[in-house]
Amino acid sequence: MGRLKARAREASESNQKNEHRSICLHSFSDLSHVSAATFMYLLKDCYFYGTHKATAKFRILQQQVKRALNNAPQPGPFTYIVQCMYIIPLLGQSHAEGFSHMLISSLRHLKSVESVQKDFIDAKCLAARLVLDILASVVPHEERILVKLLETFDIELKDMAHAFCGSELGDEDLAAAREHLKQHVQYFMKSESYVSAVALMTRFSIQCCDESFLIKLIGSKQYKAAEEWAAFMGKEMIILIIQKYLDVKMLKSANELVKQYDLAEEFPDVNYLYKESSLKKLAEKGCWDVAEVRAKKDTKLMEYLVYLAMEAGYMEKVDELCERYSLEGYVNSLVPEEVMCQSDYLELKKLILEEIVWVDEINGLLSATSYIEACKIIGVDCEWKPNYEKGSRPNKVAIIQIASDKKAFIFDLIKLYEDDPKALDCCFRRIMCSSNILKLGYNLQCDLHQLSQSYGELICFQSYEMLLDIQKLFKETTGGLSGLSKKILGAGLNKTRRNSDWEQRPLSQNQKEYAALDAAVLVHIFHHVRGQPQFGVNEGRQVEWKSHIVSRVNRARSPIRF
Repeated sequence: MGRLKARAREASESNQKNEHRSICLHSFSDLSHVSAATFMYLLKDCYFYGTHKATAKFRILQQQVKRALNNAPQPGPFTYIVQCMYIIPLLGQSHAEGFSHMLISSLRHLKSVESVQKDFIDAKCLAARLVLDILASVVPHEERILVKLLETFDIELKDMAHAFCGSELGDEDLAAAREHLKQHVQYFMKSESYVSAVALMTRFSIQCCDESFLIKLIGSKQYKAAEEWAAFMGKEMIILIIQKYLDVKMLKSANELVKQYDLAEEFPDVNYLYKESSLKKLAEKGCWDVAEVRAKKDTKLMEYLVYLAMEAGYMEKVDELCERYSLEGYVNSLVPEEVMCQSDYLELKKLILEEIVWVDEINGLLSATSYIEACKIIGVDCEWKPNYEKGSRPNKVAIIQIASDKKAFIFDLIKLYEDDPKALDCCFRRIMCSSNILKLGYNLQCDLHQLSQSYGELICFQSYEMLLDIQKLFKETTGGLSGLSKKILGAGLNKTRRNSDWEQRPLSQNQKEYAALDAAVLVHIFHHVRGQPQFGVNEGRQVEWKSHIVSRVNRARSPIRF
């Protein structure tokens, strides 16, 4: 009986939902006799009956609203939406901003429709009245909605004066409206609502601030508002904001403003400084090939790229660029000891790693597996050749590095998979599924995903036991594994070779050392943390690392056959 009652209740609820949906669709198909209040009530119910997440529901409802606004809302779509905006606060504040944003955005496609232009003009005065009511807190709406109303209805000072003073307008009425709006600007500035203040100042030509206001905008990181206000104030203020951007190294923003307002004569070096900055960021990420393309064979920029490579100790890249662009003379003019800053980075020799073993044949694979199985703790990392083509899939994982505190193995996955995939799968299952080995990684789930995508036929990368992602222990640390190494061991990692060609054979000695270091440093960080309880997620608390160990055993698939 209980089940029957439950099914009957579910059927009743389903019928109610279907009935409500039918009412909504019928109402939305012809709005000529549907009031704004009824429309909003039905719209709210549609939202709460929906089963999708909030963002998806609003997106679906917006499409419904767009269609409904073509179905004769009276007296017109723009006036109808303003009426709805008065109703929204009465429905409760939980989703008021979402509904307001959705309704206003639904009007965009109608602004160019000839048949509703009269309604658009008529609605401006009503929208201006709504703006005044929002400013006076009579109708509670968020400030962002206030700004959207001003933009969508293209409200001018005469519209505000008409709503504020009445139909007959004179110069004194425009002045009175501007003075009234100026008071709200001052209120917004005191409450640090700078975006709203700028929106009113720029739209209604209210000048009540000096350059100290620009400094406040930049200080509060309201850069878009700062640029809008500077453009409103004129060339002198635009020059000032560019200078402020340069002072805080915001070279991209400064360069864009220089180009937008044709100020290259006033700032002749900004474009080059921006290009240098872009190259430096790419080099720091290890994106040397992209940096080379961005330099576009500009000799000065290529020299700077060589300088960055030398500074990072990436001497094979220095040689490569010099040979390609005939820059030997420039390199000879530099003093390597003054340029290179390798001492800033953690070096492999400081970890006292006894050996780096390259594994690209089956006997070596078996020997390495036996050694690793005897270890209690290992670090795991992998590398693949970067793919800079937008929208394309990543390249196959080329190597996987596994290190203990004394020895690092670098496995040539591409060759081992080609030679004997069954042996590769068997050996790595012995490692990955061992409950006796603690496997350390940094964002290792991402690496495992890449491995499973690259070698989908192998089971070894589908299951694992005793895996600990070091990243989860230090959520507050920035700068990736290098930043963590800097925090725990006192020196970061040189990541300049991260995006090098990991499919080339043989790998350079520097590539091998880079790969080995990424795996070995995990073990040393873990040993240091385990012995130093002052380091952790929260300073002063011991790291609770055991609770972060995860396992995943996939028993659904049968052993691989080749």
